[in-house]
Amino acid sequence: MNSRAHGIGLLSGGLDSALAAKVVANAGAEVTCLHFFTGFCVTGHNSRIGRKNRPIANHALRVAADAGIRLELVDISEEYLSLVARPIHGYGANMNPCIDCRIFMLRKAKEYMEKVGADFVFTGEVIGQRPMSQLRHTFGLTARESGLEGKLLRPLSAKLLKPTEAETAGLIDREKLYDFQGRSRKPQIELANKLGITEFMQPAGGCCFLTDEAYSRKLRDLLDGIGDGELSMDDVYLLGVGRHFRLSPGLKVIVGRDEIENNFLDYYVTSYPSARAADHPGPTALILGELADDQVETVGSLVARYCDGRHLPSVTVEFRNSGEVKSVDVPPADNEKIEEVRI
Repeated sequence: MNSRAHGIGLLSGGLDSALAAKVVANAGAEVTCLHFFTGFCVTGHNSRIGRKNRPIANHALRVAADAGIRLELVDISEEYLSLVARPIHGYGANMNPCIDCRIFMLRKAKEYMEKVGADFVFTGEVIGQRPMSQLRHTFGLTARESGLEGKLLRPLSAKLLKPTEAETAGLIDREKLYDFQGRSRKPQIELANKLGITEFMQPAGGCCFLTDEAYSRKLRDLLDGIGDGELSMDDVYLLGVGRHFRLSPGLKVIVGRDEIENNFLDYYVTSYPSARAADHPGPTALILGELADDQVETVGSLVARYCDGRHLPSVTVEFRNSGEVKSVDVPPADNEKIEEVRI
């Protein structure tokens, strides 16, 4: 057994990837893990906008530190945008391009493996655990399209798969790998207890916004609106904030839901027109697109509906755009109108 065999792992911070890293190390290899920043992580978003009452920990960092694993953080956010907008293999749950995502990350891991002279790449995937990306035939597809055939080890299901080059060459002890399959997490929990792994992101934690139904609905609306245009990171950040209202194909309004979101939206008021109630505490509203004269009252009524003057017959709303201020008195929107335009 060559104790200096070197494996490059994908570490999300979840249970399976944490187990995979520990198993590979126990099977006789040096381990380096990669954690990719896509821009769509929920915990990263909470940290970015300043939510201190919600989890902001980077679970991958915690797992790596506790396990003594070397970890590299890799920002793929700009490249990842076009993949999200136009995935070759389609979407999984909601707007998650799970197969394309896996192939993309594996290609990045392959590049890193070749750069540092490592021997193989490994992941925490388990046969049958996810209905689209973790099937036996999908495993073959992602290995082929990433260029990692023969060099991609799935240690948690390895005994149910064809041996990789690392196993046949004696770089990894196959007897120390596992035969997990299916949706149950019980075997992984038992193994985690055995290996002393206690810190990891919960399996149903929903770290990726792209698996979230509400976020995905807003993303789908945005992609429909921009057509062949390009997503930007600001688009991604704003999708995770506020109530979104589609007033026309070329006009959307984002209304903050609390002080933290309002403060975040305030960073954008120099880039977009905005609106706020003049005489009552209330939300910041960003206006994305061309605001026609006959749409001013509708936007103002949305702002009025969520300010402290919502019980009044009318509220004065100030519209700001490039230093110009315009005030309009409008009635607060009713629930029926809100539901008509809410994304």
